[in-house]
Amino acid sequence: MRLIVVDGIDGSGKSTVAEWISEHYAGRGHRVRVQHHPSDRLAGRLSARFLQGGGKLMYLLSSAFYMFDVLGSVVRLPLWRRRYDTVVFVRYLLATAYLPDRLAHLAYDIFASVLPVPECLLLVDVEPENALRRIESRQHEEEMFENLPALVIVRERVLSLATTWEVLDNNGCESGSRRRLDEILERWDG
Repeated sequence: MRLIVVDGIDGSGKSTVAEWISEHYAGRGHRVRVQHHPSDRLAGRLSARFLQGGGKLMYLLSSAFYMFDVLGSVVRLPLWRRRYDTVVFVRYLLATAYLPDRLAHLAYDIFASVLPVPECLLLVDVEPENALRRIESRQHEEEMFENLPALVIVRERVLSLATTWEVLDNNGCESGSRRRLDEILERWDG
């Protein structure tokens, strides 16, 4: 089973890119699962709900339930290995960039040492202003990190954490992003 991680800041296009990856592998006959975090499982729903709040308590609760949600996916990997040829995790290790600066690198290193880290790591990168425009076009309640100052800070941390990741610049047109993604997938498939 091929495990792929697609990560990036809010509004970067992670879900869209994950669907393109799913189409790529499904077109080659793979059975594909795309697993979003936070998920629709209880821990994921609670994490997402707390993200819509404000303050330190909501932040801590969201982070804790996010961890439980990701662990729920990790423990399902042995089952998914039997059912799927390719599993795509949307948001995984780089969520540590949402932690305070002094903890982000430490948490990333800890999680990367205990959780499965695939060779196929994709950072979907976008300028914070573009991310905010995409977020504002959605029809959902704003989350605590969906504002320009937070997006600027989180993007900086994400870029500092993802030094060994493939980076997909998703600032331009869809066709350009898809073309760049195809080049990355060719390298992964090679």
